[in-house]
Amino acid sequence: MHSLDFLQDLALVMIVAGMVTILCHRFKQPVVLGYIIAGLIIGPHTPPYNLIQDKGTVQILSELGVIFLMFSLGLEFSLRKLRKVGSTAFIAATLEIILLMFVGYQIGRFFDWKPMDSLFLGAILAISSTTIIMKAFHDLKLGKSKFAGLVFGILIVEDMLGIVLIALLSGIAKTGTLQGVDAAVTIGQLGVFLVVSLVIGLIAVPRLISFVARFASAEMLLITVLGLCFGFTLITVKLEYSLALGAFLIGAILAEAKELGKIETLMHPIRDMFSAVFFVSVGLMINPALILEHWVAIAVISVAVIVGKVLSCGLGTFLAGHDIPTSTRVGMSLSQIGEFSFIIAALGLTLGVTSGFLYPIAVSVSAITTLTTPYLIRASDPFSGWLVRHSPKTVVSYANLYTHWYGQFKQERREGAVRKILRRIMGQLGIFLSFIAGSLLAAAGLARLAKSYIPLAREWPIAVNSVLWLAAIIAVLPVYIAAFRKLKALGMILAELGITEKGNWEKRAEVRAIVANGFLTFALILLAGFTFGLSYAVLPSLYIMPLLALIVGLLVYFLRDSFDKVYFQGKAALAETFAKPAPVGTHDAPAIEPDAESAAMLRREEARLETLVMSADMSGTSRSLRELELRTQTGALVVGIGRESVGTLINPAADEVLHAGDKVMLFGNTEQLENAFQLLSGGAEHATETGGEKV
Repeated sequence: MHSLDFLQDLALVMIVAGMVTILCHRFKQPVVLGYIIAGLIIGPHTPPYNLIQDKGTVQILSELGVIFLMFSLGLEFSLRKLRKVGSTAFIAATLEIILLMFVGYQIGRFFDWKPMDSLFLGAILAISSTTIIMKAFHDLKLGKSKFAGLVFGILIVEDMLGIVLIALLSGIAKTGTLQGVDAAVTIGQLGVFLVVSLVIGLIAVPRLISFVARFASAEMLLITVLGLCFGFTLITVKLEYSLALGAFLIGAILAEAKELGKIETLMHPIRDMFSAVFFVSVGLMINPALILEHWVAIAVISVAVIVGKVLSCGLGTFLAGHDIPTSTRVGMSLSQIGEFSFIIAALGLTLGVTSGFLYPIAVSVSAITTLTTPYLIRASDPFSGWLVRHSPKTVVSYANLYTHWYGQFKQERREGAVRKILRRIMGQLGIFLSFIAGSLLAAAGLARLAKSYIPLAREWPIAVNSVLWLAAIIAVLPVYIAAFRKLKALGMILAELGITEKGNWEKRAEVRAIVANGFLTFALILLAGFTFGLSYAVLPSLYIMPLLALIVGLLVYFLRDSFDKVYFQGKAALAETFAKPAPVGTHDAPAIEPDAESAAMLRREEARLETLVMSADMSGTSRSLRELELRTQTGALVVGIGRESVGTLINPAADEVLHAGDKVMLFGNTEQLENAFQLLSGGAEHATETGGEKV
């Protein structure tokens, strides 16, 4: 009988949703709104009959809808896109979320709601609806416009920050409060999880999908994708994060697979079905009586959403250097809430920390702002023109001046001595620290599980801690070795930049070596402190530590080449993932060039940094780096150029021309450096400066 009730409920949901959807298409209204209306029609709060027999079953199906909805958002989220959205998306999205969180909380307190209701209201108002906006742009044929690209970029960053919001709200719901330290710990743990998941996923998952795709079986590919989706979501839930986070992350990882177009084609029907069930379940929870009771709050919140998002997103876009018309169009396009808001509202109900009226209020506000979105987008162009014409000329002049200045600032920043190589090394070190933290935190979690389920582990905790700590360190030894090498290179570059030629010291090379080694020593002390600080839960006895340290040292000494190979194979695999053309199905996703450093570093001989002083009779003088093809011909890298007129150019552009007197900083092993010197000098006499340091 239960199975018959389930079939009846599912049939009813689909039939009513289909009928209402047809009407929405007829009157050119968003399909999402039709699904919500369908849920309201068949919901338990709409008389005269309670048409749904088993509301719990529909709720389970709606959770599947959340998974597929977030999974599809992840597929549309490409890490490659982050290279294009730039500062505009980050500034506008951050400003929007902060302002709307504040406004939502203040509105809740104004209506004398509980602090937790007010906090969740702020989060509900903070995120715009990707689904509704993309649908509106598609209907209005604005997807290729300039401001639409900015809107999509802001939505990408909003999705990222929305995931962080969900994690923070879950922590607040469990403890009742979230102090600064707790927030930092929560964000730190989430950051470690995101970095480790993305790096491992981007290395392994695209290759798995490519392997499965060789069988040319759509069924096999679909089952594999669904297995990855549900499996990773389960892992995320087991780690006490939301299923929305897991589904979104695995979708973002799969977005980098070259078979993305096939995956999207296979997933569309499944996503559409369960997404429909999700939005219908949203309508099921609407209580018209509560809406009538709180109609004033709904009206106030709807106005706050529209005005707040237009102002915050428009101002953020303007601050990022765009003109008034573009900023106005962006702000008016983002003035609604949708699927993320429903997920946050449902989270509050599931955790039992919010009142029952908050969910229907969120749905009602979403319905109102969904209806207004197409009209606001259509009106954005004429309104922006009206705004420019009727604003005080002084304000418009200063706004145009700011836009011009910001554009010049960004151009100068790109063309000047941008220390790209330093940023790259720091970014890599951040990833290394995340892997180390992830390994040690995983060891701590395994220790707790072992002591809970294995009696022997409770009797011998020191032995369990020692084994798990050693295993955690060995698992990331390739990362430790790579971190050591990066820190050494960073110290050398900082020494090269800090000890300039102006002092004309006789022992300049020795001073640089002291500075570089001093930096390396200090950095290694910090790395050791970081390691032992995270090892507190599984830190072995001080009597056993020397033995474990000896084991680690012997492994590094005898298996260093093997650990290097593991690291560089992983790095090359990650570079290969991003070096492939953008998968079919992504939007304007630029390819990222692979890092040629890996190929050079795979050689047994370690690299070092040396400086070649250019003279007028050298063949490389008055030629650009692009013409010389130094990296292609020799394998050596030009990491900097010292020039008396402008200082030091770090990671110079390919069009940079070498002049007499330039001090070219070259990075490579002995053979590569000799070939580079020969290519640049053409047999002429040349002078070199070196600290003699290997990296």
